[in-house]
Amino acid sequence: MTLPSAAFRHSSVSAHEPVRTFHPRRSQLGPGREDALARLWPLLGFSVHDSEQGPMPSTPEGLLDVPALFGRTAPLVLEIGSGMGETTAEMAAADPDRDYLAVEAHLPGIAHLLGLVETRGLRNVRVAHGDALDLVRRRLPEQSLDAVHVFFPDPWPKARHHKRRIIQSDHVALLRSRLVLGGTLHCATDWVEYAESMLEVLDADPGLENSSGGFAPRPEHRPVTKFERRGLRLGHEVRDLVVRRVR
Repeated sequence: MTLPSAAFRHSSVSAHEPVRTFHPRRSQLGPGREDALARLWPLLGFSVHDSEQGPMPSTPEGLLDVPALFGRTAPLVLEIGSGMGETTAEMAAADPDRDYLAVEAHLPGIAHLLGLVETRGLRNVRVAHGDALDLVRRRLPEQSLDAVHVFFPDPWPKARHHKRRIIQSDHVALLRSRLVLGGTLHCATDWVEYAESMLEVLDADPGLENSSGGFAPRPEHRPVTKFERRGLRLGHEVRDLVVRRVR
């Protein structure tokens, strides 16, 4: 029997495409997650790069048709790298007037989030598989996002891999352009050196304002995940950065 997860794949990257901020890897899914993927993906998911594995609802201009995706018009929050989905599910449950689009590259997290959406009866969450920056770059128009969340992205700690970090000036400029005026970019990391780099990059963007003047206290609406609690037990220091588009 062919499992639902076997159909998912990442398109190859050519020499002329931007460097990916994630490393594609395949992981086996247990029976429960395979079942969630089989039942819920056709209803709640789409692929960023593979129309055969979940076509993206599109406007005549080729952009993501957000009202068609969610069945309504509401402010949109983009979750880049939603991990296992606990944060997305909890924040969306507490924020029913906004829609949440979670983009994740790894199937276990996608399948787990789909299960959480079903269990909690969430109507304002959709899930995309693939490269979030590619989705933003090609499929989202300017000033279309109310918020962007980048929680605990891969720190790519080796210096030669820093070019793969998602929070760098060109990526931030792209994300800022898709925010509405007053929209927020919220980042969090438990990697201190990356946090300092994030702060430098965000402060250098002329269209963003950091009302905290530096790192922000963890906003109450950002839940503490199992991943974060494990890091705290290991002595990691978590940093939040919240900036707002002002121009």
